[in-house]
This record gives sequence, C-alpha cells and structure tokens, in this order.
Amino acid sequence: MRWLSFTCDAKTGFGFLTAAGDAVVDVTAHSDYADLKSAIAGAALERLVDQCAGLEGIPLDRIVYAPTITNPDKILCVGLNYRAHQEETGCGGEGVPTIFVRFANAQVGHEAPMVRPCESATLDYEGEIALIIGKAGRRIARADALDHAAGFGIYNDASVREFQRQTSQFTPGKNFAGTGGFGPWMMTPDEVGNLDAMEITTRLNGEVMQNAKASLLVHGFAELIEFCSTFTELVPGDVIVTGTPGGVGSARNPPIFMDEGDTIEVEVKPIGTLRNQVVVG
Repeated sequence: MRWLSFTCDAKTGFGFLTAAGDAVVDVTAHSDYADLKSAIAGAALERLVDQCAGLEGIPLDRIVYAPTITNPDKILCVGLNYRAHQEETGCGGEGVPTIFVRFANAQVGHEAPMVRPCESATLDYEGEIALIIGKAGRRIARADALDHAAGFGIYNDASVREFQRQTSQFTPGKNFAGTGGFGPWMMTPDEVGNLDAMEITTRLNGEVMQNAKASLLVHGFAELIEFCSTFTELVPGDVIVTGTPGGVGSARNPPIFMDEGDTIEVEVKPIGTLRNQVVVG
C-alpha cells in the first residue's frame, strides 16, 4: 500500500491510495490515530486498510500533500553513501556511515514550494530514498533490521552548500526552512518488492541530473538500521534518508544550483515522483 499525509478542506488527515492511484482513502475519522506516525506505532496499517477499504476516496487534485511523516521523532540523514558521490566530492570511504540530522520543520510536501533562501544562491538538489521505521528497537541486529521498516519514500535533501561548507558540521546548510522535500507517500515493503532494484532519478527542469539503483548504496538499508540503532533507539515514524547518488549540482563544472522557478523532481521506481518548484524567500 501507499500511505500519505495531507490536508483537505482545512482538515489534516492521513490515508492510503486507492488501487487506481488517483484518490486517497481518508482513514483519520475512522481510527483512533491522529496521524500516520501514530498509526505506524500502533501497527494498525493493515487493519485500517481492511476497515476502510469500502470508503470513497478523495481525488488527489483536492488535497494538499504534507510531508509523508509530518512529525518524526528523528530524521537521520546519511551522507556520501554512493561511490560516485564520494568520488565527485573527494570525501567519504571511512567504512562507517556518515550521519547528520535534519529537523522536521525544514520539511515540505510534494508539490509544495521549495525555498531557496535569500541568504544564499547555492541551493542544491539531493534525490534520495527514505526509509521509515515501523517498529522500535535499540542495538538491532542486521539480520533483523528490515523487520523494523514500515516502508520507503522519496526525499530531496536539498542543501544550501554555502552554509553547509562553512565549517566541518553540516547542520546549517541542511536545515533552512522549506528545503527538505518528502513525499508524495510511503510504499510498504511488500509492494516495493526487491529493495535493491529501487531506482532514483533526479530531474531539474526535465533534465536528468542523477540516476542510480539502491543496489549501489555503500551502506545498505539493513546496515543503516543496525548502525543508527547502536547510538539511539529507533522509534516508529523515524526517517532514515539513505544518501544521494553522484551528479549533485555543486560537483559539476560549472556548478548548477536551483533558483526561482526551477522544477525539481525526484523519481524512485516503483514508489513514484516527488515534485517541487523553487521559490526565493
């Protein structure tokens, strides 16, 4: 199933896509859960599908997409997790994942404006696969790690490079308001199928800038769950943003950054496409 968070008629909700993929079944009023994160924590997704399958869906053109998980406890981002990106930046390769954090209030949903801050003209795209945690755990064994995954989504970990590179710490450049695209939905692992076959393609104004399959991740999904759970308890709704392929704008000659009016799309097969238009603010 594909699960999403949204607003319709000034009311927030969450639900799942219909089989046709053109409407969302709003389960909010038919459950004890206020949002998608709490429904994941309650292990309620399958039950809610069974309970609400007969309800009429809301056409997608009537909703405003919210970030897939609107209120994650943690957003753990993985840097330098494709060899091509390590090579183009000259960084990485330490043998353990590079982890930094993004704050929930920096996120935007599918089709929402992505904000190039007025403080800098160096807003860069980073198409990524997002892993959403479904079951809590600490010191999770790699063999058990994927049992803790609720699903996978699409992330654009857009980065203000000027601020990211002022010091050795990434935090400022990764947390400007309106720069973290997350959506349009989460796909459950059973529907994704072969995780290694997921394919990322990032397009800027229709031109392909990044392309890679998940099989090329340096540190795979199970390893990332294992590693992150060594230093923090992972809880339902946590998001692990698993890394961007080569082809980022800052590594090109000349560099390519996003600006007012640009359209940035991140497609992850078979999940879908996350789309945002850039504004300056």
